[in-house]
Amino acid sequence: MNRRTFLKRFLLGTIGLAGAGYGGYYYAHEIEPRWVKIVRNDIESERIPASFDGFTFLQLSDTHIGFNYGLKELDDLIQTIGELDPDLILFTGDLIDDPSTITNQQYAQIIDKLSNIKSRHGNYWIYGNHDHGGYGTEKIAQVMSSAGFQLLKNETTKIQKDGDHINLSGLDDVLLGNPEITQLIDESEQDHFNILLSHEPDFADTTKNYPFDVQLSGHSHGGQIQLPIIGYIITPILGEKYVEGSFTLGQRPLQLFVSKGLGTTRLPFRFLCRPEINLYTLRKK
Repeated sequence: MNRRTFLKRFLLGTIGLAGAGYGGYYYAHEIEPRWVKIVRNDIESERIPASFDGFTFLQLSDTHIGFNYGLKELDDLIQTIGELDPDLILFTGDLIDDPSTITNQQYAQIIDKLSNIKSRHGNYWIYGNHDHGGYGTEKIAQVMSSAGFQLLKNETTKIQKDGDHINLSGLDDVLLGNPEITQLIDESEQDHFNILLSHEPDFADTTKNYPFDVQLSGHSHGGQIQLPIIGYIITPILGEKYVEGSFTLGQRPLQLFVSKGLGTTRLPFRFLCRPEINLYTLRKK
């Protein structure tokens, strides 16, 4: 190989590497974080009442508005929810990435948009660690309430249909709140179908000891960046063991579902880890 050929190939190789690097950056920053997929799961149980067979609920999680997730993405999300038309909507925490950085005008816009999210049996939400952070505890509660979402903070509510009911419980955030699981399900309700919303998925190792059939969580973002062989790049505390997907724990058993969520935090990238909306359908066994 002569000098001219060597320099030509070296230059082309350098340009190729730079292009690949920029292309990877652009994809992980601009394309994949906005390439939302809908993940559908059937949940089977003998405890599901016959009238709830085919009942659907939609889980949203970890929008982290203000960090690479804005009002445009929120508009697209609302349109998708309307098309899916779920019976129940559940938000499992981390609405805003840093509540202290959002202005009152921006909060008003967020309320206006969230108010367009509708379902036949109500909208419920729980705190995530970012909701409590940045002095956001009261502000996020005000925003969600104004938008028509009911907070479940160590509380249980009955979702009723045709004379039957299932129980929906919500736990305060495990990292920055004061979670209390012991009194969520009365003894008289232990044989009913019981769902728990808990932001941090690894709390399922505690939940499995209580009379719950399902736990819905977020928090982990599915690792946010996944690399072949290496695996998950970003796994927060209490989102390290159960990072994504579904798991079966305990003797009842407890079915754990972990959403990859919609937004990003720490780094404004997603790679091989698309954001997701989770749609569940109840099936009486």
